[in-house]
Amino acid sequence: MKKSQSQTFLGTFAIILASFFMMSASGCDQNGESNAPRKAIIHTDLGDITLVLSDSTPEHRDNFIKLAEEGFYDNLLFHRVMQGFMVQGGDPKSLGAESGVRLGSGGPGYTIKEEMRSDLVHIKGALAAARQPDNANPEKNSSGSQFYIVQGKTWKPGELMSLERKIQAQFPDFAYTEEMKSQYSEIGGTPFLDMNYTVFGLVIDGLDILDSIAAVKVASGNRPVEDVKFTVEVLK
Repeated sequence: MKKSQSQTFLGTFAIILASFFMMSASGCDQNGESNAPRKAIIHTDLGDITLVLSDSTPEHRDNFIKLAEEGFYDNLLFHRVMQGFMVQGGDPKSLGAESGVRLGSGGPGYTIKEEMRSDLVHIKGALAAARQPDNANPEKNSSGSQFYIVQGKTWKPGELMSLERKIQAQFPDFAYTEEMKSQYSEIGGTPFLDMNYTVFGLVIDGLDILDSIAAVKVASGNRPVEDVKFTVEVLK
């Protein structure tokens, strides 16, 4: 019997999730505080998405937590939605934005140095930082607030091999693990973004909500016709 998407996801999830725990031992520190990776919930108009934040990307993790706890993300919009690709939010200019206004240029006034890692890739559900294109941002530094969550599509082994070779031209030691290949071929993602944007989290619950957001009707600039608002809650 062919495995369902959820069964396949759960079967390989534990191995891929291990990358998010590499820099953090389980248990408590000397002050009695848990040092397990932090989690966050993105409350959206269509349901909740729960994320684990990677300790391997501390600058991005800490910035995301800081903005969420300050209320920066409260009632912002997913302003760019592309089915089969990703959903993007975090532009402060989207707060109360009128219908039809093109969004995507806003931020907190700073960028973050990239923290790209070969073990954090753009599988479906990956949380990554948006950024300006290479011609304006050759260092690939991340937006201070805008992020996207990967939906993507499935990839054939030959396609992944071709993409892997392209990445290796710039990063010779890069290689997809068998688990990553399985995830990309069975669940999907956007591997062409690997080692180009910083991945700093992963959806652990709510992929169905991601799919629902990705499926909404969009207008010019890929902005949803009907606003999809969200707020980020960091779990203690």
